[in-house]
Amino acid sequence: MAIAAIAFAAGWTVSLPAQPQQSRRYFSPRTPADTTAPPFSGAVLAGDTLYLSGTIGRNADGSLPPTAEAEARNVLNNVKASLEAAGMTMDDLVTLQVFAADTADYDVFNRVYRTYFTKEFPARAFVGAGPLLYKGHFELQGIAVKR
Repeated sequence: MAIAAIAFAAGWTVSLPAQPQQSRRYFSPRTPADTTAPPFSGAVLAGDTLYLSGTIGRNADGSLPPTAEAEARNVLNNVKASLEAAGMTMDDLVTLQVFAADTADYDVFNRVYRTYFTKEFPARAFVGAGPLLYKGHFELQGIAVKR
C-alpha cells in the first residue's frame, strides 16, 4: 500500500493484484421471491467463515418448549445443525451472542450450554434483550471458522 501511495504521489501508474472473489455458500437460503418465509438465510459461508443468523428454540411443530432448559437445548441443537450442514462442529464457533428475554435464565442456559463443547468455549455475550419473538427465552447468533 505504501508503494502505491508513493507511486501515486510521483504520478506513476501501478497495478495492484486483483483480489480473488470470496465464494459464498448459503444454508437454508431465501430470496426476495420467497414471500412466505422470513427475509434471511439461515447461514452464509463466506470463505472459511460461517455467519449464523439468529435462531430460536421452538419445537418442530412451532410451539415453545415448557421450560427454559428445554428451549436452551433446542436452540443449541439448531446452531449445532447449522454448523454440521457446513461441515463444522460447535467447537468451531468463534463467537456467540445469546439474547435472553430474562437474564434470570443465565444459569439455566449455562448448564445446558456447557454440554455442547469439547474444547475451549467461544467468545460470548449474554444480553438481556426483553421480549423475544414468539415469547421465547433465547435467540442465538454466531460466527464460526473451521479449526
